[in-house]
Amino acid sequence: QVQLVESGGGLVQDGGSLRLSCAASGIILRINVMGWYRQAPGKQRELVAQITSGGNPTYADSVKGRFTISRDNAKNTVYLQMDSLKPEDTAVYYCNADLKHFSSTYFREYWGQGTQVTVSS
Repeated sequence: QVQLVESGGGLVQDGGSLRLSCAASGIILRINVMGWYRQAPGKQRELVAQITSGGNPTYADSVKGRFTISRDNAKNTVYLQMDSLKPEDTAVYYCNADLKHFSSTYFREYWGQGTQVTVSS
């Protein structure tokens, strides 16, 4: 069984910072891409940032220069450092990973339960 457990969400003022963490647990053979998505009320879930196993990141245009994604492969953990937060960043943030469990033949996508980020103006 694989679980992605997120932490680090909360309430912050406009211009503040938060750091999200997501740890994958279980007997995992390999993780390819790990990433963060977000979903605001009444909107579709959107990609925020993702990072390959080799450490190459990509970002949504709306967060470039403000958010930094990183990962620790030894800990099966991905991080999202969010600086200069804006009210429009308010959403539930979900961790995502494309990985291979020891009992599976194929890679598949897993999701965390989500963590709320609220930025007040």
